[in-house]
Amino acid sequence: MRQGYVRLRLDVAYDGTDFSGWAVQPQRRTVAGVLTEALDRAFGPGVALGLTVAGRTDAGVHATGQVCHLDVPAEVWSERSATLLRRFAGTLPRDVRVRAVTEVPADFEARFAATYRRYAYRVTDAPYGAEPLRRHDTLAWPRPLDLAALNAAATLLVGEHDFAAYCRRKEHATTIRQITRLDWHRDPDGTLIGTVQADAFCQAMVRSLVGAMLFVGDGRRPVDWPGSLLTRRERSSEVTVAPPHGLTLVEVGYPTDPAGYAARASVTRRLRLPAAD
Repeated sequence: MRQGYVRLRLDVAYDGTDFSGWAVQPQRRTVAGVLTEALDRAFGPGVALGLTVAGRTDAGVHATGQVCHLDVPAEVWSERSATLLRRFAGTLPRDVRVRAVTEVPADFEARFAATYRRYAYRVTDAPYGAEPLRRHDTLAWPRPLDLAALNAAATLLVGEHDFAAYCRRKEHATTIRQITRLDWHRDPDGTLIGTVQADAFCQAMVRSLVGAMLFVGDGRRPVDWPGSLLTRRERSSEVTVAPPHGLTLVEVGYPTDPAGYAARASVTRRLRLPAAD
């Protein structure tokens, strides 16, 4: 971090419906693009540096617990910290909110210091479809879903595995991930909520996992089918990627002791390699 700057953590929520994902793209409306414009208005053009996000959500995916960091001159932060949330509320579009701005240690990194990301996927199997007020964040599934079957399939996916069958492979990137939580429950209104938590995810992984489990839940695939795909070393054409609008990033976790930020970032940067045969 540059001398004379402070690092800020931003807690951000957004409705992903009208965004082409997080990352800035030419001629497209993105969360990072809109947020950068708001930062320029709040601090001055180009004053805020190094906007970095915990997880780059895809087009149409929502967030209630997204985290990012950036650096600003200490003097500017001191002058504007008390009114910054109000400034954001007045300049950001209604589908993006900055919920908190916090000064953090210089070694806090939104992406690499994270210990986990937690997503929730909402789906309804009600015969009339999704409730009108939840249509943007709830998938309407056309067949009845068996909660027990969904959870039985989910159990077989927990742990550290090569999720190549569920990922869009990128050059020089690993598809090994560790899922620490994957389960389903029904809310009182009947909506099914799938929760998945891992140290990190590769592109399209969560929605691919959900797509596979939904086929188990409606009886078209056996319970052990999603787990059996973990032996694959390339993306499976049998897996249907669930639509993005049902998915929300709900929380990003970090070490409780700030002294652990640098150590966690170092661990995250290590390359995950498959175990030797």
